[in-house]
Amino acid sequence: MNRITRPPGNRRHAFFGAIVLLAVTTSSVAAADGGPGPLGVTTQASYTSSSSRIGALFGSGGALEGGHFCTASVVHSKQGNLIVTAAHCIGSGTLWFAPGYRDGRAPYGVWKIVKTYVGDAWSGDQNEDSDVAFAAVESIGGVDVEDIVGGNKFVTGRETGASAVTVTGYPTSQEEPITCINRPTVQSSTQQRIDCPSFTSGTSGSPWVNGYGEVVGILGGHEQGGSTPDISYSVVLGNEAADLYRTASGE
Repeated sequence: MNRITRPPGNRRHAFFGAIVLLAVTTSSVAAADGGPGPLGVTTQASYTSSSSRIGALFGSGGALEGGHFCTASVVHSKQGNLIVTAAHCIGSGTLWFAPGYRDGRAPYGVWKIVKTYVGDAWSGDQNEDSDVAFAAVESIGGVDVEDIVGGNKFVTGRETGASAVTVTGYPTSQEEPITCINRPTVQSSTQQRIDCPSFTSGTSGSPWVNGYGEVVGILGGHEQGGSTPDISYSVVLGNEAADLYRTASGE
């Protein structure tokens, strides 16, 4: 069994004891909620209970082997085992998710992906407007990933640019995550964009999280997330994403 630890202030089942509710007061969240903070500046992501929900995806070479290639994050579900990423990150072979991954270490375990969910439009034509995917991860010793790190709420129908968001992801060239806060803008009726420097290969699947802890975008979509490291894209999360989430989460 993988050894796992738990950050403070996240959801627990009775198995772990009392539920502890903490107010998140990091500067990133404050800025995303309209508070003070630099916009459009990319920095190394600091350790917080919120960032522990975001992790790196590893390929079929084995847990933490072969290098990470995409980003994913835990979203709330009835089962407590659901992550979201970009559909173009989902391929054949066994995949592994390491939340809070840093410098070759996985403090909250390495979780095997056992089932994936992509929309029909992606399965058929790999339509860039359907570049969202969910995946269920296997429990470890009867414990689910959301019990360990918590999960953000996945929401659809939010107006693009209604608030600033925090984007956090794992470039393949780095062993710790980067983060940036900015306000998304409209690219088209089905795509949104954000100006954040240095989001290179590996950051596909990064969640766009607003100040309420809601995932309102997933780095991907147009040009599979963007052809330059300074401009990134996401599908506008609408009815198709909502239906896919309901299927994946059982809600």
